[in-house]
Formats: sequence, C-alpha cells, structure tokens
Amino acid sequence: MGCSCSKKCDDGDDGAWYGHPPLRNALIAGVIAGLGIILGHLGVVPVSVENLFFLIAIPIGAYHWTREGIEELINEREIEIEILMLAATVGAIVLGLWDEAAALVILYSAAEGVEELTYARTRASIRKLLDLAPTGAVLIKEGTEQVIPAELLKTGDIFLVKPGAGIPTDGIIVKGRSSINESAVTGESVPVEKQEGMKVFAATLNIDGALEVRATATFKDNSLAKMIHLVEEAQEQKGKTQLFIEQFGRKYTPAVLLVSLILIVVPPFFGIPFNDLAIRGVVLLVAAAPCALVMSTPVAVAAGIGSAGKHGILIKGGVHLENLGKTKAVAFDKTGTLTTGTPVVTDIISLNGDEPAVLRIAYTIERCSDHPLARAIVKRAEMSGIQPAPAMGQCALPGQAATATINGTAYYVGKPEFFTGIKPDAEIQRQISRLRAEGKTVMFAGTQEKVLGIIAVRDEVRSNAKSMIDQLHAMGIATIMLTGDNEITAKAVAADLGIDDIRADLKPEDKTAAIESLKEKYGAVVMIGDGINDAPALARATVGIAMGTIGTDAAIEAADVALMADDLSKVPEAIAFGKKARSVSTQNIVFSLAVLAVLIPTALAGILGVTAAVIFHEASELLAVGNGLRAVKR
Repeated sequence: MGCSCSKKCDDGDDGAWYGHPPLRNALIAGVIAGLGIILGHLGVVPVSVENLFFLIAIPIGAYHWTREGIEELINEREIEIEILMLAATVGAIVLGLWDEAAALVILYSAAEGVEELTYARTRASIRKLLDLAPTGAVLIKEGTEQVIPAELLKTGDIFLVKPGAGIPTDGIIVKGRSSINESAVTGESVPVEKQEGMKVFAATLNIDGALEVRATATFKDNSLAKMIHLVEEAQEQKGKTQLFIEQFGRKYTPAVLLVSLILIVVPPFFGIPFNDLAIRGVVLLVAAAPCALVMSTPVAVAAGIGSAGKHGILIKGGVHLENLGKTKAVAFDKTGTLTTGTPVVTDIISLNGDEPAVLRIAYTIERCSDHPLARAIVKRAEMSGIQPAPAMGQCALPGQAATATINGTAYYVGKPEFFTGIKPDAEIQRQISRLRAEGKTVMFAGTQEKVLGIIAVRDEVRSNAKSMIDQLHAMGIATIMLTGDNEITAKAVAADLGIDDIRADLKPEDKTAAIESLKEKYGAVVMIGDGINDAPALARATVGIAMGTIGTDAAIEAADVALMADDLSKVPEAIAFGKKARSVSTQNIVFSLAVLAVLIPTALAGILGVTAAVIFHEASELLAVGNGLRAVKR
C-alpha cells in the first residue's frame, strides 16, 4: 500500500472505510490523543497523565504499518518507509516529544488508511460488473421451468432468458432470436442481433425476444468472470517506471535512515548539542520518506487498467499500459481487422443488360458451395429474391471456378483467367482494371464461349475504420497496413481509409520482419490482428492487440491487449488510456521529487517541526493518489 504498497493494496476491499484497519485505528488513536490534549490544556490532568493518553494512542495507531514494516525487514531484509516512520516515532518519544510522536502516528496512519481505501476501491471497481449478472436462472428440465440460483447452472443445462432479463452465464442459443446488449462485456453499446447457433455471454441483456440457451460455462467460469480475473491479474503487473522507482526506493530509504542516525548519534562526540540536531534527524526521517514517489505510478496503472476493462479493453499489465502511452505507429492486419472478413457482392455488370439473369446463373452454380466468394453471391441473390434455375452437376474446380449444367449448357463462375477461350474486348478489360483498382475480386459468369456478365466481390471495410484512422492521425500516430493480399487490393483499401503506408504480399514471417523495421523507424509500435494467425507479429510488436476476443481464450493469450468486441474505435481509446496513465504518472513523479526537494533542505535547516513535516508529507502522498485516480477518465 502507499509507501510499501504491494502487500497492503492487495488485501483491501471496496467496502466501508471502517473495514480498513489503518483508517479505523487512526480514528481511535486520534480520539484518545485528542482527549488527552483537551484534558491537559484544561488543566484537568497533569502532563504525565496527558502523556499516558499519547502512550496508549501511539501503539493503536501504529500497529498495522509497524507490523508490516518489521515483517518486510525480517522476511525480505529490506528497509521500507514504515521503518523510517517507526524510527521517527521512537526518536520523538526519546526526545520527550510525546505530542509530536502521537501526531506523526495518527496522521501517517490516517493517510495510509485513506490511500489503502482509495487504492482498494480503484482495483475492485471492475468486480462490480459481476453485479450485472443475474443471481437466478430459469432452468428448463424435462419440459418444466424451475428458478434456481445461477451458480447452480452446469455446462449443458438449458435455461430460459425472457425479454428484459440478464443472461446468467455463457451459452449458445438453441431456440429463439433477439437483440442482445453486450456493453457490460465488450463496451459496445449498440445491441447485437442473435439467433439460433450464436453465442451469448454472461451479464449481457436480452432485449426483445425469449431465448432458450444451452450453458457452455458455469457461473464462476464464464467470460465476465474470466475478464475480471484477467484485469485483476493485470493490475498486479508492474511497468518499467514502477519497477525502477521501487528499486530506487530500496536504496534511497536505507540511506535516509543512515543520514538521520548520523545526525542523532554523531554530534555529541564532537561537542555539538544533542537535542537540536536529533530533532532535525527525526524530522528528516519523515520529510525524506518517498511515499508520494513510490505511489506515483501504481494508482494510475490500477485506475487505467480497471477503467479500460470496463470499456471492453483488457490490458494485461502495467508495462503494456505504459507502452500504449508511448505509441508512435500502429500496424494493422487487413482481412478481419480493417475489413469485416466477410466478402460481399459490390457490382453486377451484365453485358446484355439483364443483371438478374447473371445473378441467377451465378446463384444456381454457387448455392451448394461453402467458399466465401460463393456465400457472398448466394447472400446477394437471396436478398434480391432470386430463385435458382433447375440444374445438375454443380461442382467446384479448385482455385479456378465453379460449374453447373443449366438447360443442357455448362455455365461457369470464376476468375477471368479461367475463361481461356474468350478474349475480352477493350471495354471489358477497362471494367476489370477499374474494379481491381478498387480492391475487388473480379469473376466472370457465362460459358466457355461467351461471357454474360461480370461480378465483383470485396471484403468490405469496417464502418468505423476510417474514423479510427483519422483519430490516430489526430493523435500524431502513423498507420501501416501489413497484409498477405496483393498490392493492388491493399492500395485500394489504404486509399479509402487514408492509411500512411502499406506492406503487401506478406507471409507471417514477413510481417514479423516488417514489425522489426517499423520499430527501428518509429520506436513503440502497436500491432493489431486476430490474435492467432498474426501471433508472431503480435508478439514481436511493442504492444500486440487482438480484436474480437470475447470467449476466445487463445486470442486473449496471444496478445498484450485484448479488445472484447470487433470495434476498431477501441484502438485509439486503448492508446488514450495508456497516454493518460503515463501522463498522470509523470506528473506524480515530478511533483513527488519537487516535494522531496523542498522538505529535505527545510528539515535539515531546522525550519520544519515533526508535525509540520508529517502534514506536508501525508498531504503530498494523498495528492499523488488523487491525481493518479484521474487515469480513470479518458
């Protein structure tokens, strides 16, 4: 926590303030010490009795942080900031400064308690998402409906989700269709249309249709629980800046203790009055303690990761959040990342003016095929209300075309190069060149002797891809496309989106090499892909981001950052979280060093007393914590 941070922060909860012992005990100690001061100043009790109140208050207020400091000293053989405060307390008592010692203990304990409560609530806020999952489920068994606790659902159970109800755990729809609000998991507020065979996830909201769902995970092992676990684990991971500060603290803190002991012990051997320099030594123990410095990064990291998690962005550790804040360039896979990964028919050009006839022939040939281009033609025909013609002999000619016999004539759909018996005229060649320049796949429909029409298909660019690229450019970030597609297609997509640079015809190993060259040129490079096929490039990038990973463990494992939805707007959002957290951490570090630069000289010069040093010290620590919480806001 706070100064020694790691242990205490992990143990806090997000409950009431009195559930945090340091804060509760600080209040009790404050009441006891305050009572002693009042009775002493009113002359009701003598000074010795007043000091007795302080003697009772000090161990109550100091118990928790003293125990932790001593445990750290014994188990880790490290001098933490608690030891400095303990030494300052003992020093003040030896010097007869009972009221100063009590003030030190109470103020330090109160600040530590507030800091612990704040940090714990920051880390635990993501757990509140679990409250969105209903505690009950309607189990369907042997034709009857039974309301049971959601945690009793087993994998394979069928449960009913009524309109307006939350979904208790992950599953697959076996009956019904509806719109599902998945914002709790993906951060995407637009409802998603779901039907039989599609996945649904825990804590999402069924909007307008009754669903029967087969559970694919238990309540404790659903996608939301996994996401929360990942975020909590990520908040434990430290960035390079935090590790450096902690290493610095391990050397700096013992040095402060040594200097203070020298001020207290050495002067009498040289005939210098003991009391004055001893007080300065005690004040130095408080003033030079680097609490605000040590807490400059952890709160910002925890706040940033937690807030990103609630927006459907899983950042898997402080180092990745920190690296997101350094981003200078973003590299994208094309298919399935910048595009939907689902081809659609964009153009139907009939050479005799009958476009429905061209589509009907293509539909008749392709309707039994599972090829992505065939599915695009089938979908377009079905949307247009086209009926297939009677046919026989439908089959695919791998890598070339598909064929079927219609009314005794063999018809084909395939690449222009397949139709070797036809020499396209200038107009057809012009159309082919135009369509290919637009990044479209061109197919002919016809016989081996005559082309009836041209069908163009393209993997459509995601609707928000252009705005996402514009946002990155506004942030001063370069954009690069890395794709295995041909250069013509890549250039067409890049031109539509305004991408700065393209690398086309790349194999997986070529993408890895491209990432290395981009890192040499730009420094910190983010790579965005599907998390599996692009795993080598994702691993080699400064930060690898996998898209659309909800319910996909392999994709989450492959990347440093996982976007739960296929939402490209989350890319600049994730980078913004990183930049905000990094900016806040930097502000805290500068502020903390400035505070030490002021407090240490004034302590040595005898300007500050113990109480003033404690007030300034704890105020700076709380300001660092408060500023760190700004990382929650984008």
